[in-house]
Amino acid sequence: MSTNITAPAEAPTLHFGFLLVPNFTLLAFSAAIEPLRMANQRSGKTLYRWSVITEFGDTVQASDGMRIEADFSLVNQEKFDAVYVCGGIDVEKGDYKNILRWLNRQALAKVNLGGICTGSYLLAAAGLLDGYTCTIHWEYLASWAEQFHRIESSDHLYCIDRNRFTCSGGTAPMDMMLEIIARDHDRALTELISEAFVYDRIRDSADIQRIPLKHRVGHTSPKLQDVVALMEANIEEAISLDELAAYVQLSRRQLERLFQQHLGCTPSRYYMNTCLFRARQLLKQSRLSITEVASVCGFTSTQHFSAAYRKLYGLAPRNERRGLGDLK
Repeated sequence: MSTNITAPAEAPTLHFGFLLVPNFTLLAFSAAIEPLRMANQRSGKTLYRWSVITEFGDTVQASDGMRIEADFSLVNQEKFDAVYVCGGIDVEKGDYKNILRWLNRQALAKVNLGGICTGSYLLAAAGLLDGYTCTIHWEYLASWAEQFHRIESSDHLYCIDRNRFTCSGGTAPMDMMLEIIARDHDRALTELISEAFVYDRIRDSADIQRIPLKHRVGHTSPKLQDVVALMEANIEEAISLDELAAYVQLSRRQLERLFQQHLGCTPSRYYMNTCLFRARQLLKQSRLSITEVASVCGFTSTQHFSAAYRKLYGLAPRNERRGLGDLK
């Protein structure tokens, strides 16, 4: 298989600006930059160029202590095709009045805007995500949704809604950038990029951030955490609700109230969704047949599995495996 692809000669060079705020996350920033670099390398064309922006044009320190030198400050008149705000820890504590005004000017100039890791927080604070479906790193999801009521908050890895591009932290920016590159050019190029990075699966916008249970329910319900851990460890051979309740010394009714209070669903529904989440991973990442996936995820028949899968994810398992996410 060829390690390069020929991009059309007329493909324009897009200029992306990355606005770094103090304590930004270096991993997330790098995960956004590297797919662009590799797109140029694998296509043999300068499809993308990128610049670093800081408020005053000086160096900025990442959360790990590394410092990055800026190419531009907010007063420079450089034109960008897209601007991505890269955030990190304590993003809600800074004074960003100048940055918020600058972001609004970019929006008026019809520049595409994105948030990486907690960078979405600044776009939301500027009022630039109102009416959009967006996401942010899972540690901020609950408080973000509470503070910004006009945003359609999502727990997905990344969201692309019209001219707004938002993602979680870690390696999620790589998946989002690969999707952007695929839309700008084609998926053959993104496959070459992922191969170069030994990135065995490009996650899509339907993938959900895996939020640790303790961050969803806090430390006030150790019994709930114990039950969920037991569910996750027993997918193929499900444990009955009576057995789960007895394990944490609760009645079945008490267990049901605990799930409703903290997770808004019944224990049976949560257990089912846990099994289906595992099934989705296997459909996307393994070569197991659909029948085998159904079996190892605790379903006694493929018909039951397919019906439950379609109800939760909106498509049949066979279409999930084929990548046909828009088919029912």
